[in-house]
Amino acid sequence: MVTDPLAERFEADRPHLRAVAYRMLGSLSDAEDAVQEAWIRLQRSDVDGVANLTGWLTTVVGRVCLDMLRSRTSRREEQVPDPVIVVDEGADPEQEAVLADSVGLALLVVLDTLAPAERVAFVLHDLFGVPFDEVGRLVGRSTDAAKMLASRARRRVRGETATPDPGRHREIVDAFLAASRDGDFDALVALLDPDVVLRADAGRGGVLVRGAAEVAGRALMFAKFTRADIERVLVNGVAGLLARKDGRPASLLAVTVVDGRIVEIDVLADAERLARLVD
Repeated sequence: MVTDPLAERFEADRPHLRAVAYRMLGSLSDAEDAVQEAWIRLQRSDVDGVANLTGWLTTVVGRVCLDMLRSRTSRREEQVPDPVIVVDEGADPEQEAVLADSVGLALLVVLDTLAPAERVAFVLHDLFGVPFDEVGRLVGRSTDAAKMLASRARRRVRGETATPDPGRHREIVDAFLAASRDGDFDALVALLDPDVVLRADAGRGGVLVRGAAEVAGRALMFAKFTRADIERVLVNGVAGLLARKDGRPASLLAVTVVDGRIVEIDVLADAERLARLVD
């Protein structure tokens, strides 16, 4: 059997490239498209003299993602980014924290508010260590300008995201489920930050609700999570809930917790989209 060394090398780098593209785009399907485009460009290029092929491919994926971000229509504020979902089987808390810090839904939501060049500069440099001179060339800016892009993005991310305590996060999710099951409005409000934001994507357009009382008043939206067909999952590294109907994924609930209160709730109830995300 004849093997293609270049293809083997690309496959070895595929998980890394997919991770880069996912953080850039917030969409698993778009990330796969970006990685595939990088493979096409690799096949068309002479890389015999490339000393660091992984770095070269990372830059190519970054360029592809930048083009995709620039060509996107404005993302709706209420759209829930594609989450990474795994069964919660008591994973090591340290590993959960690392995953949550790197690909948390809160981070993806904040990244979606950045200009394309800011997002690319932050992801490539801060998350993957690409030097600023390379980032600058990719976004068409000077090295100093690339540093400023990443700095602006960094301040935004640090101001609006926090690394959760996995154990405490799970306790709050359980308390939220119990209060929803009991229809306890006051208990729900007590768990919510006064400025909590609820985003729901049901496949027919999104819903955006702000404020503790308003979100608690939407308790009926959480009814699916009070039944017996609940599966505890990790959503981008932290505790979440997956509701199944007739064995099929029906709704996903993920929360962002800061200082012991829920500041964001993401509900994904688009069955077709969930089917693509859940094995």
